Amino acid sequence: MLPESKSIHPLPPARSGPRPGLVETVANWSARHRALAIGGWLALVALAVLAGALTGGEAARAVDPGEAGRAQLMIDEQRVEGSVRENVLIQPKEAGGRRFAHDPELREAARDLVSRLRRTGAAVRDIGSPASADGERWISRDGGSALVTFEVAGPDERFEDNYAAAVRAVAEAGARHPDVRFLQAGDRSLSAAVNEGIKDDFGRAERTSLPLTVLVLLGVFGSLVAAGIPLLLAATALAGAFGLLRVVSLWVPFNSAASAIVLLIGMAVGVDYSLFYLRRLREERALGRGAREALRITAHTSGHAIVASGVTVMVCALGLLLTGVDVLKGLTMGTLLVVGLSVLGSVTVLPALLAVLGDRVDLARVPWLGRRRIAAVESRLWGRIARTVVRRPVVTGAATVAVLLAMALPVLGIRLQDAAVTASLPPGASAAVDAASAMQRAFPGAATAARVVVARTDGGPVDAAAARRAIGGLHRQAAASGGLLLEPITAVPVGRAVEVRVPLAGAVTDPVADRALAALRERALPATFGAVDGVAYAVGGKTAMPHDFAEQVNGRTPAVFGFVLVLAFALLTVTFRSWAVSLVSIGLNLLSIGASYGVLVWVFQDGHLESLLGFTSYGGVVSWLPMFMFIVLFGLSMDYHIFVLSRIRERRFGGASAREAVAGGIAASAGVVSGAALIMTGVFTVFVTLSAIEYKMLGLGMALAILLDATVVRGVLLPAAMSLLGERAWRGPLPGAHFDETPTPRSNSR
Repeated sequence: MLPESKSIHPLPPARSGPRPGLVETVANWSARHRALAIGGWLALVALAVLAGALTGGEAARAVDPGEAGRAQLMIDEQRVEGSVRENVLIQPKEAGGRRFAHDPELREAARDLVSRLRRTGAAVRDIGSPASADGERWISRDGGSALVTFEVAGPDERFEDNYAAAVRAVAEAGARHPDVRFLQAGDRSLSAAVNEGIKDDFGRAERTSLPLTVLVLLGVFGSLVAAGIPLLLAATALAGAFGLLRVVSLWVPFNSAASAIVLLIGMAVGVDYSLFYLRRLREERALGRGAREALRITAHTSGHAIVASGVTVMVCALGLLLTGVDVLKGLTMGTLLVVGLSVLGSVTVLPALLAVLGDRVDLARVPWLGRRRIAAVESRLWGRIARTVVRRPVVTGAATVAVLLAMALPVLGIRLQDAAVTASLPPGASAAVDAASAMQRAFPGAATAARVVVARTDGGPVDAAAARRAIGGLHRQAAASGGLLLEPITAVPVGRAVEVRVPLAGAVTDPVADRALAALRERALPATFGAVDGVAYAVGGKTAMPHDFAEQVNGRTPAVFGFVLVLAFALLTVTFRSWAVSLVSIGLNLLSIGASYGVLVWVFQDGHLESLLGFTSYGGVVSWLPMFMFIVLFGLSMDYHIFVLSRIRERRFGGASAREAVAGGIAASAGVVSGAALIMTGVFTVFVTLSAIEYKMLGLGMALAILLDATVVRGVLLPAAMSLLGERAWRGPLPGAHFDETPTPRSNSR
């Protein structure tokens, strides 16, 4: 029977033994030169913020991968804004079999709208309607709806005014015909809806996650002062990282979605590293160490664990660069900066702050929580669980692995498919998205048509007569496509190029839409514009871009996974001098990530829990999410893993038996791991409450993986695996260790 109350500390109370490592040396210097360390950190952050504020110039633009990216570049070469097309669906408000061809009110409503759009002057151009030539292309197949399409004209400085004039014309026509529904959706309206949705969602996430983090920190530390230190480190590291990112964004594309993810990662690692440091310092003080000696030991142990885990997170993030996708380059750079600054702050300003505060770090205790939390005792619950596991490692380990594998089974049928804008937001969240959904039913693909950019290879203007003949051929190709290519097909000049809109069958990003895209790229365009000498063409749009993005990401995913696994193995082997520990660590991470993948498929792809989570399944999982989750979770989970293994290793080389070291290390680290995991789980759970289905997937997948990692994996599977390895865990091929391996007498934490 293992003792319940023993906390074995292997480190000698004096400075005997090996020379201090770099981390300990820096931390000791900071603790002795507190003003310099704190002032230097604040100066560094201030300089980074100032550099970002003073940086001028236009930020780098991301280029989409594949053919969609080529289409984007062909438009950029024209040095004008691309085509911006809006569509208005006209149909009776009351269903009753009314047909446009035989309904005077519907025909008059369409004529009135066209007349009002023309009266806007130069605000719009290229109006298409049932009154146009070949007007039947603007009437739905069932005859009950009509479509009016128009181009919002430039130049750039007049665009917003022109768009507002078009919106007023639609509203006036709607007021004039109260029994007719006018629904507008197109490039500008849908883009605005998505941007507003992202802004509102992330604003709500930030407002909710910060108070939640504060509450959890108060629960973990029981003191206002101690709870404020992790927030201070995270906030200053984030401020410095975003300041530097503003400078870097001149060369590396960085968007708002990446900004939100960097914010989450920065909060996670900043809080985690402070938790590791503060918890260990409290333990050393409780053992009777002096303030300076407690800081030294904390730097020697938790400081090394922080640096090792930070390097692991950054190495994992580098895997994103292997995708070759521009938008992920900014995310990579943001992660490197915020994690690097968090690590730097943890070994410089954090020891200095703690040296200044001393025992005052526990001031302003929270009633009913303060005394118990400040004591920093081992977790009795996790200690009992760990001792039960190490006594029966085969039974408990096998049962737990079986459960995680069962959770992962649905991933075998995963379908990687991005959500169309009409499937991303729930009904009622956006008028433009609801209009696009109604338009999709009457005129499939009209609001999200493929954008074919045609330009001469010599930079000259596209021959108008040749373009007209090719567009005529496209109409014939659409008629013969078996319903894959649809009408109305429209074309407008964009600088010296021509942009052609071709509606595609399917739900924008589903397999039917992908087949329609292939028909356009592989058959229709080669037979039409491919026959025109001296021109090049490329297809972009809301089907082509996610299709090309997914193809590139999925094609590079094996390389990314391999890179992360090999580098993580190398880093863990260097840190713990053991191949066995490295292999077990990687295997445990893969189990928790696989289980979270399986739940994602079961919930979102298969459509379970729709009413509870507030979404409608579109039959797939966002294409970039598995790879992103793998990289981020693999990095973040190593924070816990390295910290827990470090505590186990200390006890083992301090003279404890292999099983006693495992149980003691789990019990001693459980409070920190649970607190850090609770913060990250809470923050990501907030994402499940947001509107967009992509963020719900991200939130549920990340929260579940972190929860599994901090409880089932670290509390059950890790002690089971380490118990089975026994002495083999620390017999590695590499000499040396990061921890003092000189056995010393055991100390009692109580």
